[in-house]
Amino acid sequence: MTTTEAPPVAPKGPTPANRTFAFLRNTWRGLTSMRTALVLLFLLALAALPGALLPQRKLNAPKVAEYITAHGWWGTLLDKLEFYDVYSSIWFSAIYLLLMISLIGCLTPRSFEYVKAMRAKPVLTPRNLARMPHYRLGRGKTDVTAEIAAAHQRLSGWRRVEREEADGVRTISAERGFLRETGNLLFHFSMLGLIVFFALGKLYSYEGQVIVQADGDSFCNSGIYNYDSFNAGLRVDGTDLNPFCVKVNDFTARYTDSGQPDYYHSNIQYQSGADLETNTWRPYGLEVNSPLRTAGDRVYLLGHGYSPKFTVTFPDGSQRTQNTQWRTVDPSTMLAEGATKFDQPGVTDEVQRRTRQLAITGLFAPTAFLHGNVLTSSAPEAGDPAVAVDVLRGDLGLDAGRGQSVFEVDQSLIDDGRLKKVARQNLKVGEEIKLDDGTKVRFDGVDQWVSLQVSHDPTQGFVLGFAVAMFLGLGASLLVKRRRLWVRVTPGTPADPGTVIEVAGLARTDQAGYGEEFHRVSERLISGQKG
Repeated sequence: MTTTEAPPVAPKGPTPANRTFAFLRNTWRGLTSMRTALVLLFLLALAALPGALLPQRKLNAPKVAEYITAHGWWGTLLDKLEFYDVYSSIWFSAIYLLLMISLIGCLTPRSFEYVKAMRAKPVLTPRNLARMPHYRLGRGKTDVTAEIAAAHQRLSGWRRVEREEADGVRTISAERGFLRETGNLLFHFSMLGLIVFFALGKLYSYEGQVIVQADGDSFCNSGIYNYDSFNAGLRVDGTDLNPFCVKVNDFTARYTDSGQPDYYHSNIQYQSGADLETNTWRPYGLEVNSPLRTAGDRVYLLGHGYSPKFTVTFPDGSQRTQNTQWRTVDPSTMLAEGATKFDQPGVTDEVQRRTRQLAITGLFAPTAFLHGNVLTSSAPEAGDPAVAVDVLRGDLGLDAGRGQSVFEVDQSLIDDGRLKKVARQNLKVGEEIKLDDGTKVRFDGVDQWVSLQVSHDPTQGFVLGFAVAMFLGLGASLLVKRRRLWVRVTPGTPADPGTVIEVAGLARTDQAGYGEEFHRVSERLISGQKG
């Protein structure tokens, strides 16, 4: 009778559920490692570079369009990759979120380990202290109890524990430098806090720019419709802004000999809180690096420009005067361009009114200089102002139901013939143009306007606090060294009274510099006992 052996059973492989769990576990371990956190931090810094080197759509949309046009397919590709909206792009947000998760995963177990280490007692005194990197042997004249008491006194500030060994031998185990790990954790927790509150700031912050005439004109933070441009956080709808008002009374600028701005100052008045109810205005000197802080917002002085003043006298004798802001095209000389638009009063027929609207467009020079027949400016100060204007008449498109730039007219209206040029001339202050229908356009002079920026960020205090804490933690983690010290006091014999004192030290992080400290401490523990 013969027997046959059963074929071996192949071991079963891991189930799909086990493989999925293993994959998730390994992914989490990799994501929450300190190496991954450092890589993500480097990637975040690298990803922020395009935001500093390329124009950003939220800050300057026309500049972005100009950049795309100038760089062709490359500019278009960068636009598709969201390089002009870096801080709101998907890839920047993904790095940001992964870094936050990685830091949380890194810091949570390290925090538990830190608490556990803080609660643990210093390690036992090694049996053979002479094998430590730093060692010193000496003798004491008093008994073991007195020597141990003196050692405790001289090791004030060290975390220490006393233990007894055989034959009356007593030891002290001491440690110092736990502030190093405290600083390390403080640095990383502060970095996490900085990231969190920076993200919250993007949700609840807003920033708006507005141009205000520097002749007593005012601006109130009552809604986004008062701004020329407004960038709101994801949780800001513009209906609950902090109420305050600013009145711009004047503006003063000083320039260097080369035409560079040296000093900007504007005397303003503001009211917020209870002042709004009592109509109380408070004075403030607004400068570039001295923003107004009120109602939880900051008001910055960004720049200034000029507003040529024109008076139009219509054939029926009625007059209209405007000083619309013009856009600076050359910051070194403050040469500006713009359009001042007028509606003829008294015309009730809509069709006729759209054929008699006027626009004064052209260039304004603060200090006029003719280069041939072309008007330009030789200095940014308003020393000898002049304008080179085209007077357009017809339909300005003011009733078209869509917004248009305050600095220019709609070119399509000129191309369609609905807006025609009826005069062109250079004007000094007080000079005028007489149109074919008897209308007179006079250049009366120039006023100034200032560009203000209102910024609101409820988390800026937290961001500053965490940034300071980061530097403090980094300093502690770099400057403080973990070190250990052991003292063993052995009683003498009847033939040789006194005690034998052994002192040993070990630097846990870096031995550089610990030799001098060990020498000082051991000198106090041994040599200082004499006498």
